[in-house]
Amino acid sequence: MAPDELRGIRRVVLFGPPGIGKTTAAGALARRLGRPVLRLAPGPQDTGIPYTGLLELALALPALPPAKELAAGLDGAGAAPTSPDGNALALRLRRLTATVLRDAPPVTLVVDNTQWLDPASAAVLGWALRQAPELPVIVTERTWRPEAGDHWCGEDAHAVRVPPLTPRQVAALLAAHRPTPREVARIHARSGGNPALALALAEAVDRAAQDDPPLPPAARRLLGEWLETVSEEAQELLTLAALDDRPERELLARLVGPAADHLLAQAETAALIDPGHGNGPVRFTASAIGTELTTRLTETARRLLHARLAEASYDPARRDRHATLAADPRAARQTAREAARAAGHARLRGEHPLAAELSLLAAQRTPQEEIGLLTERALTAVRDASYCGDLPRARAATRLVLEHDTSPAQRVGALLTLLDASGQRLHSADELFAAALHETAGRPGLTAQVLLRQAIWANVNEGDPPRAAALAERSAVLARTADDTTTAALALTMQARVQRILGHPGAEATLERALSLPRTAPVTVNTTPEHLAARHALFDDRPEQARTTLLPLLVQAQRTGDTEATVDLLRSLAEAELRTGRCAKALDYAQRAQALSDRTALSPAPACYTSALVEGTALDTGAALAHARRGIEASRYEDNKVFLSRNLYALGHLLLVADRPKEALEPLEEVRALETRQQVRDPSVLRWHPDLAQALLAVGRHDEADDLLTDTHRTATELGRTSVLPALERARALLDAARGDHNGAARRLTEAAEHLRHLPLERGRTLLALSHTERRARRRAGARTAAQQAADLFTAHGARPWADAATHALHRLEPAPNGDDRPRLTSAEERCARLAAAGASNRDIAAALTVSVKTVEATLTRVYRKLDVHSRVQLAHAIGTDRWVRHRKR
Repeated sequence: MAPDELRGIRRVVLFGPPGIGKTTAAGALARRLGRPVLRLAPGPQDTGIPYTGLLELALALPALPPAKELAAGLDGAGAAPTSPDGNALALRLRRLTATVLRDAPPVTLVVDNTQWLDPASAAVLGWALRQAPELPVIVTERTWRPEAGDHWCGEDAHAVRVPPLTPRQVAALLAAHRPTPREVARIHARSGGNPALALALAEAVDRAAQDDPPLPPAARRLLGEWLETVSEEAQELLTLAALDDRPERELLARLVGPAADHLLAQAETAALIDPGHGNGPVRFTASAIGTELTTRLTETARRLLHARLAEASYDPARRDRHATLAADPRAARQTAREAARAAGHARLRGEHPLAAELSLLAAQRTPQEEIGLLTERALTAVRDASYCGDLPRARAATRLVLEHDTSPAQRVGALLTLLDASGQRLHSADELFAAALHETAGRPGLTAQVLLRQAIWANVNEGDPPRAAALAERSAVLARTADDTTTAALALTMQARVQRILGHPGAEATLERALSLPRTAPVTVNTTPEHLAARHALFDDRPEQARTTLLPLLVQAQRTGDTEATVDLLRSLAEAELRTGRCAKALDYAQRAQALSDRTALSPAPACYTSALVEGTALDTGAALAHARRGIEASRYEDNKVFLSRNLYALGHLLLVADRPKEALEPLEEVRALETRQQVRDPSVLRWHPDLAQALLAVGRHDEADDLLTDTHRTATELGRTSVLPALERARALLDAARGDHNGAARRLTEAAEHLRHLPLERGRTLLALSHTERRARRRAGARTAAQQAADLFTAHGARPWADAATHALHRLEPAPNGDDRPRLTSAEERCARLAAAGASNRDIAAALTVSVKTVEATLTRVYRKLDVHSRVQLAHAIGTDRWVRHRKR
């Protein structure tokens, strides 16, 4: 809670589950109030002993006479409250407690863990606190529902649920453990952001483990305390939810009857599950909760609960799943057959996560002596897992193949499928590649397939495009030796992809060779030369050509059920539609890609990048920023350098759109560092250069912006990447304007806008920049014309944030009521601007004007916007040349 929010609030209730940090939050909150703290901390042993809380209060103030009297009065506290003596005692204790609280020196009363405060003390304290309304009180407890009624600490108590930590905060909490981004993400998901649970899980991190390790004892103890905050009936219901892969509330209601809603409400109050929305699935706030519930079960109890779930389920696929898990292990052959059949049904329905689980069960239940059938089912399980990125099951199925005496082709096939399933989230890749190459010794066709995967890994995760190009070239040579034209085509495609990144002049020729080769085996659609040709068309600002190529590829990917390829093609189509200005279609493709990515275990980073760009152009900058930040976190976790660059670029670009250039500078400079390390030379692949130049201009680093634009323009010209030149010219014009050459800037922008007639949104951005430049040159008629043209373009194409920006620019250009056509400041803005221009700090201005520093910051933001300046130096120049005037009300 921010200090401003506490103003005037005297009673605060902090609530949340065990380990969430209530005690820490209460201490921090008390320190903000600036008073000494009087702390009461009842324990579990105090709950059943009347007046222990009052005794703790009396002992905490030994020098206070009323406290001594209260302690003495508690000697007779054994009388029953309903007896005349008990009533008299209660009245006396209330009077004494109220006197203690009134006579105490200025303090903040903190009552920690009030779930253990004995009821007698709570009743007396509640009455006494009403007599001392000025005393600040902070209490913490595990479960409390603000809507259930007033709290004993005060009728106007302000309830605050202590929130879980974000992934970034978990990383800071675990800094001493030096966790990798992958470990941070794993611990955040398992702990749900609960600090104590995260620390307990971090103590037992197995850095070599690919899957989640068993829960350590400290974590199990904390989870046990957390689960004890609800009834045994609620725990049983949550156990059933933990055993189901998609526990719908309707299913749970069929299992336990009308009590289900009440039991789920208990779990929500205890923050064990997320708040319910309709009949959606029950989701644990921390995945470790479900793990703990199922770990407690014996094998027999687990099978009995699965049998109950099978009987209650209306969904045939889920009924088959539970029936398989409930089956007697002695009937393994029949169970395996039924699991394989159920996996097939799930696959046909497009439920690939369920198909992966069932096909792995089928392989695991297949008798060892049926080695051929076991291998076939295990390979099927690896393929099923590859569709949805289920790495734990893909690894388990691969181990089944490798542990048995199978052919080299089968063993390599399993390893390659695992590599494909791992995609951008693969860890311990070196061992897998070494194992695969060992199996391929003397078989050039198989070796070519492994080298192709190594090339992809070197580019995406190692950030080493030159090595990726060399591996892809070797793969293509070996594939042609083995007369495997399919692998040769894919290897040449990969080689062309990396050559384009590196600015190699032979990239297009390599791609043409890939397109000319026949393919005799099915391939993943997004790895084909046709898809890369469409991407190159996008880089070269030929979006219509890209769209024509992409649409049939999308149909093919959807028919084969390839989720990752479908997401990639939807993303590419979204980018193509955005370039042509069809924002509604771009939004549809981006949202479909995001939804499909979120429904499966695919990496969210690629879809987040596209969602950020599209939603930032078509919908809302705030939501787009959230996508970009999520994509950055996912990319860091997966060590995916390609999409880390892209999501950082999206973040910086969106912050510029939101007129926050100083914040945009950090992510854009990180993009430059990443691209430099990866030797990315082609400026058309990721167009961060103009945005970084604009951010540098905003902070006064003009020479750096000049050097960046000069170098990028030279490289683009050498490589023939004319598509990037208009945006570079737009940034160069802003530099010219910052240096006072408004006429030259206007000429550049006008020419750039003419070259962008086939890209309406880029043309609109350029016209908006022209409007700002004309306005700063005091050519307001030209500024209005350019802003109106930009607004018309953005509105016609559905680019809402940009349309709002253009409309705002038009409003700023409206003449003043007194006929003066210059920007107007209020009297408060004028005083603030003069002090800032004279060199006063924000704190000095706040003191001089008797306002808060935040008010000064907000006022200067408005002044900067009105005067179209970005620094105090520019502000002083604007005031000195009298480019503004204050409008006084007559």
